[in-house]
Amino acid sequence: MRPLFAVVLLLIVAVAAHAGTSTESAAQRTQREASARQQLELVRKQIQSLSDEQKKIEGQKSQASKDLRAADASVAGAQGQLRATMAKLTELEAQLASLEQQQAGLEKKLLHQREELAELVRSAYALGQNEELKLLLEQDRVSDLARVLAYHRYFSQDRQQRITTLTTELDALAKVQEQIKAQQPPLQAAREQQQQAVAQLAQQRAQRGKVVSQLDAKYRDQKTRLNALGRDEKNTAALLERLRKAMATLPPMRPAGATPAHPVTPLVAYSGLSLPVAGAVIAGFGGTLPDGHASQGLLIAGTTGADVHAAAAGRVAYADWLKGYGLLVIVDHGDGLMTLYAYNDALLKRAGDTVAAGDVIAQLGSSGGQGRPALYFELRRNGQPQDPRGWLKK
Repeated sequence: MRPLFAVVLLLIVAVAAHAGTSTESAAQRTQREASARQQLELVRKQIQSLSDEQKKIEGQKSQASKDLRAADASVAGAQGQLRATMAKLTELEAQLASLEQQQAGLEKKLLHQREELAELVRSAYALGQNEELKLLLEQDRVSDLARVLAYHRYFSQDRQQRITTLTTELDALAKVQEQIKAQQPPLQAAREQQQQAVAQLAQQRAQRGKVVSQLDAKYRDQKTRLNALGRDEKNTAALLERLRKAMATLPPMRPAGATPAHPVTPLVAYSGLSLPVAGAVIAGFGGTLPDGHASQGLLIAGTTGADVHAAAAGRVAYADWLKGYGLLVIVDHGDGLMTLYAYNDALLKRAGDTVAAGDVIAQLGSSGGQGRPALYFELRRNGQPQDPRGWLKK
């Protein structure tokens, strides 16, 4: 008995130790997640301070930059309102379509059941009143009487069941019709909001156009315009370096399939880059942009409001307006790799957000004083511009 007792005791100790380890691991995991959230909020505050600092510097240097930022912000706000309204309208229309589909199905089913019930009623009417008694009196043998009685009861039960089913489905149809009726006012309100949002967006775009025209008239000389509205490469490089350091304090991201036992490989290396939008390349790496700047990336033509997708997985390091870039999203991919998405009309992510390859991060536009809707896409490694075409998926 003693050896058996010893084995049982060892098993109990082992189970208890395992349970203690599991509890400790769960506690550590909870603490680690809380610490990560705190670190993320700290980084977001640091980036917001950087954004505020950029805004202050730009405002001190150029009133033109300040006016352009304000105009772009108004368009972005209107674009965001339209997007939210469109999402609400789409949801309501989908709900209405589903209800109308239910209504059509119920009406089709009811039509068939009404025809069957009408046939039963006609049969019952043909037999006349007291049909059960008449059928029984017409039978000579007890066995026939029992069979006829069973048939009649089955007939009656079936008829009653059909009537009950028909009544239930009529009630269901009535409820669906009420739901459709109730759906009409909010749907109409959403459509009116959509019209208002479209009108507001058009108004803000027109207002921004006036601001840009006034700036163009003020800075007729291209060099003077570039000094007032163009990007400052030193400032951009300094901002990217500060963003890189801030993002480096966050826990490293691991792609699907990676394990702690293996070193973290840059996320871009797992799959390569995808173009953020489909369109013709207006200016390639090393070319000249329409505003006279040297292109350090790709300028891709597009449609106003088109979705801009993350070229690879990563974390949003910056989502704000920047002189020379307009409304800009910067995604950090680790290992010093960053992608920049400029000239947007609306930003859909905020600093610190995690994005997967292909996630929608912005809406294409012409912010920053651009003359046509397009996306300016850059890839930087340790702050140095790289030709994105060398990193694209084959």
